[in-house]
Amino acid sequence: MNNEFQNMEKFCNVWMDLYFGDLSKPLTIAHREMKKHTQNILLAVPILLMCHFTVLASEIELKITKRYLNFPISQHETRHKMTFQSEGQPELNIVIRLTAGKPDYWVFKDVSNLKGKTLTISYEGDQAGLSNIYQANEIAGADSLYQEHNRPQFHFTTRRGWINDPNGLLYYDGEYHLFYQHNPYEREWENMHWGHAVSHDLIHWKELPDALYPDELGTMFSGSAVIDYQNTAGWNEGEIPALVAAYTAASPERQTQGIAYSLDKGRTFTKYKGNPVIDSKEKWNSVDTRDPKVFWYEPGDHWVMVLNERDGHSIYNSQDLKKWEYQSHTTGFWECPELFELPVDGDPKNTKWIMYGASGTYMLGEFDGKTFTPTAGKYRYSSGPIYAAQTFTNVDDGRRIQMGWGQISHPGMPFKGMMMLPTEFSLRNTHDGPRLLNQPVKETEQLFTSVNRWSNLSTEEANEALEEYAEKGTLRLKTHIQLSHATSAGLNLFGQHLIDYDLNYNKLNDAFYSPDDPTSMEITADIYIDKTSIEVFVDEGAFTLVMPRTPVESNEEGFHFWGNNITIKNLEVFKAASIWE
Repeated sequence: MNNEFQNMEKFCNVWMDLYFGDLSKPLTIAHREMKKHTQNILLAVPILLMCHFTVLASEIELKITKRYLNFPISQHETRHKMTFQSEGQPELNIVIRLTAGKPDYWVFKDVSNLKGKTLTISYEGDQAGLSNIYQANEIAGADSLYQEHNRPQFHFTTRRGWINDPNGLLYYDGEYHLFYQHNPYEREWENMHWGHAVSHDLIHWKELPDALYPDELGTMFSGSAVIDYQNTAGWNEGEIPALVAAYTAASPERQTQGIAYSLDKGRTFTKYKGNPVIDSKEKWNSVDTRDPKVFWYEPGDHWVMVLNERDGHSIYNSQDLKKWEYQSHTTGFWECPELFELPVDGDPKNTKWIMYGASGTYMLGEFDGKTFTPTAGKYRYSSGPIYAAQTFTNVDDGRRIQMGWGQISHPGMPFKGMMMLPTEFSLRNTHDGPRLLNQPVKETEQLFTSVNRWSNLSTEEANEALEEYAEKGTLRLKTHIQLSHATSAGLNLFGQHLIDYDLNYNKLNDAFYSPDDPTSMEITADIYIDKTSIEVFVDEGAFTLVMPRTPVESNEEGFHFWGNNITIKNLEVFKAASIWE
């Protein structure tokens, strides 16, 4: 090192002593040393800048002895890059709003797989925040976990951070797997991982460590999972079939499709060394190629991938989950494709294929393993902030079960987003042809206990009956409204429309809705009210309404039925148990 850089190093050491308040030296000595090693102001400025960058690129080493690292987060901080490095582990890069001051909330990283090893954390922000990271066998705030004021009580939410699209929905060996888009380090979107939770009944969920992490190809966007019973990819071990995930790796320049496999029921994954398996930017000249949905097509003895590309869904085929060939394309959809077959009215000899996208619109048609041919649609089965719903693969009783992302906030909470209730799809013949029905799965019944019921009430009588339930954090209502001579009717909760049905304009909460009998003067609703959300299943699943729970300024108190001379033919109230108990 020449004299110039020796001086620079000494200057930096002194400057950092001053910057971080090192009082071990008298200030005058520090200033004398700075003057001694700084020849003029022109040299001092670039040295000062270089010292600043040295401080920004700070790091700490931790010998991992506990299960979790806890990180203090403030939404007022700017995101800075953080890198995790440990022997034998891929380098992980994220951005985080680490704070040296009072945190808005805490997030965590499960490091149980690193116990006994040294973890190096590099950070490009204020290094003072690093000193607030601490190890523990519990996450910060564990004493109130799942009991927080605005924690949904019968919908899945993550312990900390952001969630969006459900991914890799799968049933295997007694477990339902819910993977999902997850930012573990903040309650806003970023750092896409695959989170992971499992359940034995679709209702009570156990959150596991994250399953897929960002890598050199990009962050982990949405996808699906299958069980490779026939060992087509060659990854099975003895009697253990591989659980194979297909996902999108997203970078600013392109989106590509990768696969990974697990031999321990999705707890850990090995990414295929030949990734990406599809890079379709050359074909479509579009960055938007994502969200692979994979399933086994028995008649053709091959795998099918439905992939959202540009303006719709493409079909790819494969024999081994590694080499994929493009087959066809259907326009009219955006993101998160689905393609599955259902019997009409339960008749296995009369089936239709259903293709839908993230918005909840769908087409009916035929599928030969390579091409989807629409025959009817598009139709809509839901409305509101539900997005990117996906169906479970491999369900042993043959049900087609789906879950969707609720784009709903939880004020004051260290998490954002939720999964709406799991529902079962069926096809029913109507006057206008087959239509998709969507109702909560039978497993939800275990959560709700009837506490009161009435028949043939006026609006005044019904409102009075519901008065004692208006302030409940969780509740379920079932109602059957007869409109009589009215052309519109509904039910509000503190001014918010739970049901707003206009028979004249065929509108239900501002969405088009026409019942099977277009002259019907009746409507039924099964209403699920949680801490921050409301779901309404109308006319036995003919249409679904999803909404955040947002009281509006109104003179109305509590529940309020309205409509000219309407009759509440049936009304039933259920108390709700918590899935976290």
